[in-house]
Amino acid sequence: MDGTVERYKARLVAKGFTHTYGVDYHDTFAPVAKMNTVKSPRAWFGRITTAMKKFSYQQANTDHTLFIKHRAGKVTLLIIYVDDMIVTGDDTAKIEELQKCLASEFEIKDLGSLKYFLGVEVTRSKHGLFLSQRKYVMDLLADTGMLDCKPADTPIVENHKLGVYVDQVLTNKERYQKLVRRFIYLSLTRPDIAYAVSVASQFMHSPSDDHMAAVMRI
Repeated sequence: MDGTVERYKARLVAKGFTHTYGVDYHDTFAPVAKMNTVKSPRAWFGRITTAMKKFSYQQANTDHTLFIKHRAGKVTLLIIYVDDMIVTGDDTAKIEELQKCLASEFEIKDLGSLKYFLGVEVTRSKHGLFLSQRKYVMDLLADTGMLDCKPADTPIVENHKLGVYVDQVLTNKERYQKLVRRFIYLSLTRPDIAYAVSVASQFMHSPSDDHMAAVMRI
């Protein structure tokens, strides 16, 4: 945090034409993407997969982004999402070895103990690991204008009568679907809302005001 540049990144901005010169940007340029650019994610994953197999790691059948190695009753795992990785397990020696192997093949940065990954915050204590999505929830509340809302006792009304009816008043379908998708991801660390979210997801094709009210209750 001394003000020096750590690394450079590029970002594709949708609808950049809405930005105001002098406010949102100062310099302009218009590079043209190559046709083979869309193949780069696949090429990158193929590259990391080849490397992990060279390191004698097995690719999981249920999740191809997970690589596993067993040794003397211990296990080492690596899971990857684009270019973010988690290395974990109970074999300290193999974890250190894998980090060195990856550094020999790629330009990587060790961020230390896992604290945040894909919107999930990780906290360690003597009792184990605690996973939460507090920032994710706060962003969700801010986006929906519900930071000052009064929490409900339960995620969904008991013996609810949600369904599809002829006289129902339709709501904003796009907004409804977006909220439900965000709640589906939130349920990864909040299993208490899983049932309510599963009910709400049944009406993605034709949501009504009643369905939206149920989603806002979650």
